[in-house]
Amino acid sequence: MVDVALLAGVSHQTVSRVINGTGNVAPEIRQRVEIAIERLRYRRNPAARALATSRSMSIGVVSYGLAQYGPSVALTGIADEVRRAGYATSLVSLVDVDRANMREALDHLVADSVDGIIVLAPIDAALTAMHGLDAGAPLVIFQPGADEAEHRVVTDEVAGARLATEHLLGLGHATVHHVSGPPGWLGTTARLRGWSGALSEHGLVAHPPIEGDWTTRSGYEAGLRLAADPRVTAVFAANDQMALGVVKALAEAGRAVPEAVSVVGFDGVPESAFFRPGLTTVRFDFAEVGRRAVDHILDLMRGADPAPAQHIAPDLIVRESSGPAPAILAPSLDTHRRTGS
Repeated sequence: MVDVALLAGVSHQTVSRVINGTGNVAPEIRQRVEIAIERLRYRRNPAARALATSRSMSIGVVSYGLAQYGPSVALTGIADEVRRAGYATSLVSLVDVDRANMREALDHLVADSVDGIIVLAPIDAALTAMHGLDAGAPLVIFQPGADEAEHRVVTDEVAGARLATEHLLGLGHATVHHVSGPPGWLGTTARLRGWSGALSEHGLVAHPPIEGDWTTRSGYEAGLRLAADPRVTAVFAANDQMALGVVKALAEAGRAVPEAVSVVGFDGVPESAFFRPGLTTVRFDFAEVGRRAVDHILDLMRGADPAPAQHIAPDLIVRESSGPAPAILAPSLDTHRRTGS
């Protein structure tokens, strides 16, 4: 750091402020320091910084469900933001989530002297296991669904499911059928709430959802059941992979998408733009979930006052898989809504 300061013509305290992003540094001075850092290939010494700050410079993550798109992208966002902040990541991945396993995971991270812990396990069992536990370190939880509790990063998936359902109803469809995720997942519950709530507000009865397990195969099997019912003209699937399976099943049954049946997915996976047809979907910035979780845990580590839940809002991405209700069924829409049938 002294060498960087000499080359840039500044004090080593100024170099420290630039590196740590603290204090006010004039843009011209900051640029000189950054050029000197690049020329000297300066890298911070983690051990020295840990001694100076009385921190391990490590943030722990307890994870579950990384095979799913949302948690995996959120973890990438966490790792990137942690690295930018000058910290390392210590990961404990759970196969089974119960109170004993959660306690063991937290104890393992605390034994490693992590400075804070992020729980990235979006299932009911994780919240139950966490209830009343003293983590032993500042703690932030990722929680799909709207929750006003402190120390949460929340994707408002109730609002996202409403967006999908309202979009299809706005296209003239008499109702919307749902392929849900598996029980026990917070996202499953939140998306069911948003879908059924939107239908209820329009005076429509929600048909029993068909349960999937997040996989394309389960979406395909649900799609075969839906394709056999000629009254089905709109389907909201709880994730994009299941929506892909639904589209394939409908195509095989001769139910064209979107001419006969419109399909909307959820999550906004990058590949959804290249489905055939391109998939209308509800997108969340899951990398931003990870970044906000890190920002929140850093604030807690600095002793900041508890902040309200950090909410991530959804976006509806409209593509070719959703379209107007088939004309032959459209005349019955007003009557259907009046009767609530």
